[in-house]
Amino acid sequence: MKASVVDLRYHMNDVLKALARNEEVIVMYHGEEKGVIIPVKSKKATVKVQDTPLFGMYKDTKEDVGTTMKKLRQGRYRDL
Repeated sequence: MKASVVDLRYHMNDVLKALARNEEVIVMYHGEEKGVIIPVKSKKATVKVQDTPLFGMYKDTKEDVGTTMKKLRQGRYRDL
């Protein structure tokens, strides 16, 4: 889509709809291309939580969750 500066000002809704359709918007000023607005890639998670490296890092411990959380929440200088 090509949009002039006036379009950006008065028809921003159309520009946003074009970006929602994953179209690039070329910004025109006095008939010259001045820039491009590129749609952002969707940040919807395509990676499952189970596939992250931190998932299940305490699976081999014998402690219950409450004890583990209590140790994690202790102060910084607990061993001094």
